[in-house]
Amino acid sequence: MTDSFPPLHLPQGIRESYLPSHDLTYHILSAGQRHKPLILCLHGFPELAFSWRKIMPAIAAEGYHVVAYDQRGYGRTAGWDTREFASVDLNTFTFTRLVRDAVILVNALGYKEVNCVIGHDFGAVVASMCALMRPDIFKSVITMSHPFKGSPTLPFDIVSNPKPALEKEDVQKTLAELPEPRKHYKWYYSTSPTAAEMDNPKANLHDFLRGYFHLKSADWKGNDPRPLKAWEATELAKLPYYYVMPLEATMCQAVKISMDGEDPTTVSRLSTRWLTDEDLAVYMQEFGRIGFQGGLNWYRVATDPNNMKDIELFAGKKIEVPALFISGKQDWGTYQEPGAVEKLGEVCSQFKGTILVDGAGHWVQQEQPEKVIGLVSRFLRDTVVDLISH
Repeated sequence: MTDSFPPLHLPQGIRESYLPSHDLTYHILSAGQRHKPLILCLHGFPELAFSWRKIMPAIAAEGYHVVAYDQRGYGRTAGWDTREFASVDLNTFTFTRLVRDAVILVNALGYKEVNCVIGHDFGAVVASMCALMRPDIFKSVITMSHPFKGSPTLPFDIVSNPKPALEKEDVQKTLAELPEPRKHYKWYYSTSPTAAEMDNPKANLHDFLRGYFHLKSADWKGNDPRPLKAWEATELAKLPYYYVMPLEATMCQAVKISMDGEDPTTVSRLSTRWLTDEDLAVYMQEFGRIGFQGGLNWYRVATDPNNMKDIELFAGKKIEVPALFISGKQDWGTYQEPGAVEKLGEVCSQFKGTILVDGAGHWVQQEQPEKVIGLVSRFLRDTVVDLISH
């Protein structure tokens, strides 16, 4: 089946391959020599291993074997549950399953450890979980655009010190009750009609993806990110429509509302500087072929506490390996979970800092690859020294 895929147009120095192992056949992009220390890159939504193309060769040139793969539910990786919303087994999309995928791949590649796992967007969540759950394998971690909010907390000492359960605000309900009714994108992404609404008609896929990438980039003047005070409806309503949507809108409609005021010529001139039409065609080809449900299943897991119970095994645990957070200065993703970025030093015992890259929005490693390469390279050099000294 892999023979039927046309080869991707990739920068010089990146190889494309397929690796069957256990229940997945991984679609892999790699750069650098195979015997060198391993760097593993994990993409987010709606992205692909292709999203790392701009930084892989330069990081490899520092003396590393850099590997990115289409994660479960995405792109050309095969073997995951492709059934529709009502039939898919969400147990195959839990966070522990995603970490398992990474561990299996690392072993299949012939490695016992990963010098650094780098994750962007939802891939940053998986990278954080890799470092949290298997620090013996993942020796350091860089997260981009989505800060680690910490491991779960459990009711403590309730035998001798019982406390009544605190009633939390039903944010989805209070968002819907605002004067301008809204809804949170993660819960919208978890609903049954979403995949079809984002995927059809196919003719609109170009405009949707071009708009989605543009609106979340530094090119869109509507991005003025700042910390939010709390996980409350009135605070969350400060987020743009691509995060907290008009209540009755689909994501395609939410994107169109924000794009209606944009000049198409200006959008094309700005966006194609960092995401060419040829690059965008790769995303269109892959999501046009498999749809979005595979990636959306991740949100269904994350928004349902019943699907997150296995993470409670790591309650109270910190990320104990060196950790760095990189985000675009114009990226609302830094603050979409109120308080998370400010607490990184508390939930990561070897936290090396937060760096906001000017001139970048959410797609930081694509919008400002040279700056990101410099930051990653410096972290890797410093981390190697730290690891040797310990």
